[in-house]
Amino acid sequence: MKRLIILTLAILAFGLPAKAQQVPKTQSEITLSFSPVVKRTAPAVVNVFTRKTVQRQNPFAGDPFFERFFREFGGLGSGRKMQNSLGSGVILTADGYVVTNNHVVGGADEIRVVLNNKDEYDGNLVFADQQSDLAILRLRSAADLPVLDLRDSETLEVGDLVLAIGNPFGVGQTVTSGIISALARSSGRGRQGQVGGYFIQTDAPVNPGNSGGALVDMSGRLVGVNTAILSRSGGSNGIGFAIPANLVRQALDLALSGEKTLQRPWLGIIGQNVTSDLAEGLGLSSPNGVVIADMHPLSPLRDAGMKSGDVIVTFEGQPVGSLEELAFRMATLGTGGTAKFDYVRSGSARSADVPLRPIPDSLRRR
Repeated sequence: MKRLIILTLAILAFGLPAKAQQVPKTQSEITLSFSPVVKRTAPAVVNVFTRKTVQRQNPFAGDPFFERFFREFGGLGSGRKMQNSLGSGVILTADGYVVTNNHVVGGADEIRVVLNNKDEYDGNLVFADQQSDLAILRLRSAADLPVLDLRDSETLEVGDLVLAIGNPFGVGQTVTSGIISALARSSGRGRQGQVGGYFIQTDAPVNPGNSGGALVDMSGRLVGVNTAILSRSGGSNGIGFAIPANLVRQALDLALSGEKTLQRPWLGIIGQNVTSDLAEGLGLSSPNGVVIADMHPLSPLRDAGMKSGDVIVTFEGQPVGSLEELAFRMATLGTGGTAKFDYVRSGSARSADVPLRPIPDSLRRR
């Protein structure tokens, strides 16, 4: 059975702007080296080492017989132990803000970051978002560090060349190459428009230890942060997933402003992705969009005049392919202000400016 494996490694993802892309025409162009891109980007990709204390529980604890038996020999031996792990990260600001995966640093008692030039820094966790698996570290006493610029991940296209840079299996910084295999991959759908993940898919080999690393384009810009692979064996088989750079940008902006986690706008709907059969039944020209199957009384879409049965077709001018895609695009904007929704009602095109609000406190899970 295939398993979605969270990587303890880091990868940076970058792609070429559409206007700059060219198909190689000669053998010399095909054999061009990636080394100029690597030299420019590798110094901003770091190794992340963590230590955390975990509780060690004896399997016989709680059994009266074994507790009496072992009491004479010092007890059952339950206690604490230190657990070490490693991953990757990407430097985003010269004064030491680093993005990595939340699963790499979450719960860590100590965080140590080692740069490409072997300089070492202690790291403080200043921002963490479990749902997106993003975390931001601040390196202590850091200055004039090499950084990677963020590319607008909305400009990526399937087929763009990318490099993955990280620390697989702890062997040291490693670079692999591939292409963008697909966009808008999702790990699952949550309730009322909350999603589990929305990823860039790449065939650049990614392995455990690359989590938090860079996926970069041929201009040396970060297009994504690698976070998971789909694999039967636990190793790379050409299906890797990266968190798009636009969500990384939102996380960095929030961290710089002192926020501790990502505030997502709340849809307040139960939605269904439009299929070919639904599109035909609804009179739509293509099987794209999200049908509002049900709507919470407090939904901001209701406040904007929308209702159940409406079909959301674009968000801020971008086509909506799925509920997961819509929720991701909303997350990159954050809360506050409004966003334009284009939708279809009974065959008629309409639009609404919807307030971007977080989920009400009364609806948060306790």
